[in-house]
Amino acid sequence: MTDTPFVHPINVTWGDCDPARIAYTARLPWFALDAINAWWEHHFEGDGWFQLEVDRNIGTPFVNLSMDFRSPVTPRHTLLCETYPTRLGEKSITFGMKGRQDGTLCFEGSFTCVFTVADAFKSQPAPAELRVVIEPLIRAG
Repeated sequence: MTDTPFVHPINVTWGDCDPARIAYTARLPWFALDAINAWWEHHFEGDGWFQLEVDRNIGTPFVNLSMDFRSPVTPRHTLLCETYPTRLGEKSITFGMKGRQDGTLCFEGSFTCVFTVADAFKSQPAPAELRVVIEPLIRAG
């Protein structure tokens, strides 16, 4: 396990906000998925979801998303999304996330994907070349 958490910065803009001047609720899962894609890219030589799907034939569709909102997200500060795997099952991976702005916890969540053979959309065990990288990074939420 690494001691340095993976943190993905997101620049929240006016266009991400609703009339109450906070991020639209629907933008928060988008920010989280952007951070998970960045996690894949960081740990797999630039290969995010697109490359996993197209170049490696590994799909990772979501089967569960859960988020708890703690404080509004605004354009005032950079959103820092701490992203980490919390579980690697036989055929799935679960990511935990904590989204913070200016030191304040804004949301936390859990996001589970299953591994598929992308072109067949058929489930498969977590590929060995991914498992070897992910296993040492797993931590409790």
